[in-house]
Amino acid sequence: MVGRHEGRQDGRRVLVVDDEASIIDAVATALRYEGYDVVEARTGRAGLSTAQSEVLDLIVLDVMLPDVDGFEIARRLRADGVTTPILFLTAKDALDDKVRGFGVGADDYVTKPFSLAEIVLRVKAIIQRSSGAQPDADARLSFADVVLDQDTHEVRRAGALVELTATEFNLLRFFMLNPRRVLSKPQILDHVWHYDFDGDSNILETYISYVRRKLNAAGPPLIHTVRLVGYVLRETDVEA
Repeated sequence: MVGRHEGRQDGRRVLVVDDEASIIDAVATALRYEGYDVVEARTGRAGLSTAQSEVLDLIVLDVMLPDVDGFEIARRLRADGVTTPILFLTAKDALDDKVRGFGVGADDYVTKPFSLAEIVLRVKAIIQRSSGAQPDADARLSFADVVLDQDTHEVRRAGALVELTATEFNLLRFFMLNPRRVLSKPQILDHVWHYDFDGDSNILETYISYVRRKLNAAGPPLIHTVRLVGYVLRETDVEA
């Protein structure tokens, strides 16, 4: 477990939703040890109600809940305009389940069994991504007809608002900080996720597809695949 001396997280509120007492107790205890203010919910309905009514920095959400499953909770929250980052906990590790989780607005996905150190690491990484703290960076980044505002966390293309999750926002931000530069998958994972993602490039590909789809809805493609290398942000696709 990461020690308290490595940076307390005072003021950061995390909701942990799980129906297994041993898991919710262990995760909540680990996060409190790191300085987080932890709220617990032991049913899906209680977690949904808390997430809708309280100001939170992150939701740690079990998928297999007996009353309302985690996917449905995430879907309802996003439909209601709640943008709080979500970290799914689940025994389901199939790619289809991960894609479904990201499709309903998840920011990360941890499969059981997991270590508490991994949970703490991922919670910190998600909150870091969602806060977008970049004191030396210009507030606005522009490329083609896309404008990304780091202060308001808004993205617009041709004047139209593009709704992105916290992780999607930071993925696009990394591309916009490196326009026309071919970025490898390891580079993107290292700079956007801030930790070793165990080489699971499927997760990155899923995020790329979502960001592409949202951007492409308002204009021609900007993020292109460079075969056997990675991805590049550019206005015109060039045969790789």
